[in-house]
Amino acid sequence: MKKIIQDLTFEQLNDAVLSYGEKPFRAKQLYTGIMQGKSLSQISVLPKAFIQKLTETYEDSPIEVIKTLVSSDGTEKYLFRLADGNVIEGVFMQYSYGNTQCVSTQVGCRMGCKFCASTLGGKIRDLSSGEILSQVLKVNAMHGGNDGKRAVTNVVLMGSGEPLDNYNNVVQFIRNLSAEGGINISPRNVSLSTCGLVPEMYKLAEEGLPVNLTVSLHNVTDSERARTMPIANRYKIAQILDACTNYFDKTGRRYIFEYSLIEGENSDDKHAYALCKLLAGRPCHVNLIRLNDVKERKLAAASEKSAQNFLHILQNGGISATLRRRMGADIGGACGQLRAGYLGN
Repeated sequence: MKKIIQDLTFEQLNDAVLSYGEKPFRAKQLYTGIMQGKSLSQISVLPKAFIQKLTETYEDSPIEVIKTLVSSDGTEKYLFRLADGNVIEGVFMQYSYGNTQCVSTQVGCRMGCKFCASTLGGKIRDLSSGEILSQVLKVNAMHGGNDGKRAVTNVVLMGSGEPLDNYNNVVQFIRNLSAEGGINISPRNVSLSTCGLVPEMYKLAEEGLPVNLTVSLHNVTDSERARTMPIANRYKIAQILDACTNYFDKTGRRYIFEYSLIEGENSDDKHAYALCKLLAGRPCHVNLIRLNDVKERKLAAASEKSAQNFLHILQNGGISATLRRRMGADIGGACGQLRAGYLGN
């Protein structure tokens, strides 16, 4: 596999262009073409001889869309093939406030959460910063984004993989995503979801990147959380809460807890009241999710009635909470479902 030119900052790309003996203005042309989601061979303003030199070292395109599914609610799900033949997936969701893209950060995942299809085959490898960025650039271009307009306005790192398990590449992705002259999506419009890797949560608070930190909580005690999330055997809820407090203190950004409502596991009144007690007084928001069914897992979503009741208990208990609208359920909207089906898992 060749290098990924989308890994480079503009300054690094400028140095690379000069090393080929090209004029400095070629760096701007090259960078603009890349940020428009073009492959190297599609950047027609560049001399063909220069493109040929570039493609001897760099992949013509790090990703290609090999399958697109469109939901009845307008959600689009993509299967991307990487240059080495591995596949990942992403989702494009349209809201009244803008368009959100969910991106993957790893091929597969090693966290082993029992409600997630991404973990079925384990982790294959990390994605580079440029491979993560290319997902956004590709989808932005597909939806008409150009120099004067972004079709993708918000990014969530909630696809396949644990973002903080690929820490350096993810942080560099966020920096490249928000760079002036590029697609320039602010870190404030980026949500990073983690299952609770505590040391990396502390590191992220020091990066000067005010992303929306989202923690997959999904239960109220360590023993119950460990039944569906093996990471609970390494980091306790109390440690996660301390790391969240630190993140708020360092960034001023309130944090979000994701809580998937699983029938017979965590969705009754007892758990709702316990969650109120656990989070009382914290500058946080709870995003309740009715589980997307994964056929390989023996877990079922809580009913709509149970979900609404859980929500009301939280709100009446003074907890900021919403119930996420289920999007893309008819096209396998949950993490890893499309990839798992493609691979025949």
